[in-house]
Amino acid sequence: MLKKLFKLDENKTSVKTELVAGLTTFMTMAYILAVNPNILSIAGIPRGGVFVATCLAAFVGTMLMACMSNYPFALAPGMGLNAFMTFGVCLGMGYSWQFALLAVFVEGLIFLALSLTPVREAIFNCIPFSLKKAVAAGIGLFICFIALQTSKIIVNNDAVLVGLVSFKNAAFHTQGICALLAIIGTFLTGVMMTKGVKGAILYGIFLTWGLGMVCQATGLYVPDAAAGYFSLYPSLTFDGISNSFKEFGTTVGAVFDPAGWTHKGDAKVGWDLVKGLDFFVVMFAFFFVDLFDTLGTLIGVSMKGGFLTKEGKLPRISGALCADAIATSVGAVFGTSTTTTYVESASGVMVGGRTGLTAVTTAILFLVAIVFAPIFLAVPGFATTPALIIVGYLMLSSIAEIDFKDPSESIPAFLTVAIMPFSYSISDGIMAGIISYTFINLLSGKAKKVHPIMYILTVLFIAKYAFM
Repeated sequence: MLKKLFKLDENKTSVKTELVAGLTTFMTMAYILAVNPNILSIAGIPRGGVFVATCLAAFVGTMLMACMSNYPFALAPGMGLNAFMTFGVCLGMGYSWQFALLAVFVEGLIFLALSLTPVREAIFNCIPFSLKKAVAAGIGLFICFIALQTSKIIVNNDAVLVGLVSFKNAAFHTQGICALLAIIGTFLTGVMMTKGVKGAILYGIFLTWGLGMVCQATGLYVPDAAAGYFSLYPSLTFDGISNSFKEFGTTVGAVFDPAGWTHKGDAKVGWDLVKGLDFFVVMFAFFFVDLFDTLGTLIGVSMKGGFLTKEGKLPRISGALCADAIATSVGAVFGTSTTTTYVESASGVMVGGRTGLTAVTTAILFLVAIVFAPIFLAVPGFATTPALIIVGYLMLSSIAEIDFKDPSESIPAFLTVAIMPFSYSISDGIMAGIISYTFINLLSGKAKKVHPIMYILTVLFIAKYAFM
């Protein structure tokens, strides 16, 4: 039955190979179960609710991918987009997490509509290649900077804004040891990555956490709940699972409550906020990153799996894009940031995964992971730092594909990469890149090189900065 349903013989694979591939993919991307609750909880979303939402969004999205495209691609809430939602939209711009989820929900619907029309390709083609790569690289640096801050490796410095943590002060048994463990964990994860260990990022999280528990047992780490440093030992009880579902009850459907669409220091609530240009900017940023991240991942993983035609096209791409779009909106309803196709799907493809059966296997594992909520939710922030730094490194590698011999391409790309971490905003980086690209090429006699849509976006973004 499985052979016929997923066309295993036609794709020259077997049930055993597909199951192993699905497990491999899950192992390489399961780190999101520990990282996503840590990041989105900073925005105010209950950690337990985020965990359940992450599991369900990954399950639904990956199952949709299997059913609608029969490809071995797995989905889950995306790195970078979760950071943008927390640090860019909620903490940076001052909007509530419900408002941010609404932007994600609408973005998913727009993505779905465009996936059914040629407009999708027009939008994809209007953005220069250099800016597409720069956005990925900039998000990588942004994620790394966030990781260094949350682990206290980088701390505030009144003289030069930021500086390195000091291991000589009285806070060594809390702040200092956490920073040191994050550094050690990053080195160990890097070693595993170098040796080609599958699931290195996930192993790095638990290895760093394990070292932390050893430090607590020996007195090097001393819990201080008042300062935000809790015991590192997990509570393996049924209460942990039930509490997660209780918190999930507060996140699921919250996106549809206008009373929750608020902004700090602004009397406007509900639909009055949604009518503003900021909502468009936030939604566009989510859409922009989601679109290019998804298409880039699909093309990249498909090249490794040999799914592309001789013309470089991906059969059944509409089904894959629709699955991704639906998963994004469904994930927002559950209570998590943008759900997207994961580049880690390549790990399953590399061990022989060729059909949707690989995706089904991965999806079921994400669903089963819900019962391990007490373990994943007990993972401390310093233990996820290595994962964030390594993911940042992987995303930054796209900068190598930018043509630095052409200033009209490389300068806007550089500004995109630089502005994201320095302004603490992915959307500001994207807008800086688009505006600078348009003006540099327009004033240097290359006006025809710029797509008409880029001119429209430039005007909108300048208006945003001028009047908001």
